Amino acid sequence: MTQLSFFDPGEADQAPKPQSDKITRLRLLVTVKAAPNPSEKYGETVCVAALRLDPSQQGWVRLYPVNHRELTSNDRFRKYEVISINAKPARQDPRRESWKPILDSISRETYLPPWDRRRRWLDPCIEDSMCRINRATRGRPDAPSLALIRPARIDGIRLTPHGGWTPDEQRRIDAYVNQFDLLDSRDRTPLEAPRFRAAYRYRCHEVDCKGHEQGILDWELVAFQRSLRGSSDTELRQALEQKFLHELCAPSRDVAFYVGNQAKRVNVFSVLGVYWPPKR
Repeated sequence: MTQLSFFDPGEADQAPKPQSDKITRLRLLVTVKAAPNPSEKYGETVCVAALRLDPSQQGWVRLYPVNHRELTSNDRFRKYEVISINAKPARQDPRRESWKPILDSISRETYLPPWDRRRRWLDPCIEDSMCRINRATRGRPDAPSLALIRPARIDGIRLTPHGGWTPDEQRRIDAYVNQFDLLDSRDRTPLEAPRFRAAYRYRCHEVDCKGHEQGILDWELVAFQRSLRGSSDTELRQALEQKFLHELCAPSRDVAFYVGNQAKRVNVFSVLGVYWPPKR
């Protein structure tokens, strides 16, 4: 199985980040909202991944930082929603897909329902080799850092206790919550740590693939755990396996993983979300 992608290192590579800091209007299909991380300045920050829909500039885009909780109700976009937003290339992030959004410029257009209208845009982007993506990052620091990978085989999901925020993360949360401003009505409820971390284990379509284990950074993993606060650890484990392995990755689904790497460790990729339309 080989499928042409925007991000095949040997084929149709994505254009480099623009050299100019000029503000650009991006029209995007939102595909991922990663789990929020503590921030002293913003309270929490979210990384958003999306597919650019401009015919002459198609490719993946990473928007950061986004404080989704601080967006007005009119601006709180969903996954698989088409939006337009002003943004500038993120100069402190060397990854070519990274842009700094101007959040008060969001315009929401339309939500794409499952699954046919989504497949039109996303199926052509699917990669078959995570191994190839990994090799590219070892050879080129500016190699593609976002991709959509269809696994050949999913071996399972690994769940481990989260353990709570680190002292530095907790310090950031406390500093944000304790800020006081009479003119600031923002919600400063402390960001809650999930009970479990999770990782997918899978093999890609590379002939010699030895397997991949990648942490899951999907917002939905955290939100799902919050929805089951009253459950025991055993019950929560079972519910997570049922949802993220047996439902999202069921044999009847044409599964692919949205993956992205870290700015400081470009060879470390995580699963940012699951693409799971029914098999045709």
